[in-house]
Amino acid sequence: MVESLRGGVIGAGVFGGYHARQYARLDGVVLSAVLDPHPERAAKVAMPLGGRAFNDLDKFLEAVDVVTVASPASLHAEHALAALAAGKPVYVEKPLATTLDAAEAIRARAEAMGLIVACGHQERVVFAAMGLLDAPEAPIRLEALRHGPVSPRSQDVSAVLDLMVHDIDLALSLSPSAPTGGVTARGDWDAVTAQAAFADGFQASFEVSRQAPERKRTMRVVFPSGEVEIDFVARTFRNTTPFPLNPDFADTPAGQDPLGASVESFLLAVRGRAPRPVVTADEAIRALALALAVEQAAGIQAR
Repeated sequence: MVESLRGGVIGAGVFGGYHARQYARLDGVVLSAVLDPHPERAAKVAMPLGGRAFNDLDKFLEAVDVVTVASPASLHAEHALAALAAGKPVYVEKPLATTLDAAEAIRARAEAMGLIVACGHQERVVFAAMGLLDAPEAPIRLEALRHGPVSPRSQDVSAVLDLMVHDIDLALSLSPSAPTGGVTARGDWDAVTAQAAFADGFQASFEVSRQAPERKRTMRVVFPSGEVEIDFVARTFRNTTPFPLNPDFADTPAGQDPLGASVESFLLAVRGRAPRPVVTADEAIRALALALAVEQAAGIQAR
C-alpha cells in the first residue's frame, strides 16, 4: 500500500480552505498542515480536517510532502520558490506569479529539481468535461465577459490578474496559434476590456469587472462551422457546431468539482501516474504573459 502524501496549504483564506478540504477528502493524501501569518485562521482551517496550524514557513515545509500555494497573489512566487527549494511539488493558485521573471524562476527551479508545478486555472477542467478541448477546428473569435460584485478578495492584484487571466488561459487552450503582440486595452484596477490578435487571425476579446451589480460569466467561441455560447454561472451552453459536446458536463464528477479534478491531476502527476497536471508551469506562464501585456496596454501598474 502506497503511503499517503502529506498535503500542506499556504494561506487560510477562502481558497486555502477549499484546497485544504480537497487534501482531506482525496485518496492518497491527507491534510497535514496549514500555514498562515494569523495562527487562529490557520487553526480554523486545519484542525477540523485533522491538520496542524503553522505560522513558521520552515516548520510547515518539514511537515508536508506537497504544497498548495493559496496565499495572496503577490506572494505566490515567494512561497512557491520556498516550497520548491525544500523539495516539495507545488500547486499554485492562479496567477502563477505577478511578474514573468518570478514565474520563470519557478519553472526553472522546478525543472532543476525535477519537481511538478501545477497552476490553478481549473476552468480548463470544465472545458475538458464539455469536450471543447477536443474541438477539431481552430476558433475564429472568442468573446469573454466576467463580472462580479465588489469583494475584498484579491485586491493585491488588478482585475486582469484576478479575473481576466481565467479567460486568457481558456483562449490559449483553444487556439493552436500564439498571440502576435497586438494587444489593445483600456480600463482601471477593477474593470478592464481588452482585445488580443493571434498569428493565425484568431481574435479574442475580454471584459472583466469587480464592480458589477451581479455575477456574470459568459463566453462565446466562434468556429468556422458554428459557435458555442457558454454561461459559466448557469453551467449551460448553446452549441451550433457539429462538435459532439457533452450537454450533461455539469453532472460529471469533473464538472461538479473542477478544483477537485485539478488537484487530483496534480497528485497523480506527483506520483508519476499521470504525464502532467491540468495546467503546467509553461501554460501558466503563457497566460501570465498575455495578462501582463493587457495590463501594460491599459496603463495599469502594480500597487
